[in-house]
Order: sequence, then C-alpha cells, then structure tokens
Amino acid sequence: MRMLPRSIERRVRRRFPLQQELRYKLLEGEAIIASGVGATCDMSSGGVSFTSDLPLPAGVFIELSIAWPVLLDNGCPMRLIVFGKLVRAGGHRSVCTVEKYEFRTQARTLQFAAPARRDGMLLRWAKEYQKAQQASA
Repeated sequence: MRMLPRSIERRVRRRFPLQQELRYKLLEGEAIIASGVGATCDMSSGGVSFTSDLPLPAGVFIELSIAWPVLLDNGCPMRLIVFGKLVRAGGHRSVCTVEKYEFRTQARTLQFAAPARRDGMLLRWAKEYQKAQQASA
C-alpha cells in the first residue's frame, strides 16, 4: 500500500475557529470598489479566513469590521477592525493578512443598516503601508 505524503502546514501562527459576523470594504487605487457582509471561518494574529456575500478579487487592500464575541465591561459590544491585503480568494471564501488592527465599541442596539464610514481610514492606512513597502525595498 502506497502512503500519500501529508500536506505540510506552512502557517506559523495558530488559527482559532471563530464564526462571527463581519462587514468588509475593498480598496483599489483610491476608491472603495466593493463592500458587503460575511462571516469569519478562523483567525490568527496574522490572518483571517472568511466567507463573503460576493466573490472577492485577490491582491486588493481590505478592511474587516468583525463582531467581537466578548463584551467590554460585561455590557458594551465590541468590533475588531482589521486592515490587510486579500491574499487568496476562491468563490465566496477568502483569506486576508492582518497588517493592523484595533478594537472599537459599537452601538448597544441592533442596527440593520449601519451607515458607511466616510473618514477614509482604509485609504490612509493603504497609503502608509505602500510607503513602508517601498522604503524597505
């Protein structure tokens, strides 16, 4: 009987299964090209695997806003905001890097249509990231 080689795990960081609701925005150039909703599949300190309502293109900058499962002071809902690059995409499943993250509080009441932020945080982060990449090259 012939033994098949096991696939080699290349991930350095441990992934944690975490299924949480998320919202995303994609940036190409200086324009938000798409936004939508999805759910996380698993996460590590270096990446997030998630499903989305639309197929996404690899290689673009992304901002994820993930519902965090732990309440601040046992009462205030939190969101994890992740900035990164979409490194893999196939169908409705994608993987992005975690280049920068921050926690934010969110409204205590359910909002069916949260207004999109217009402060350009994703664009500012992407420009800083590109400058840092060029400086290190």
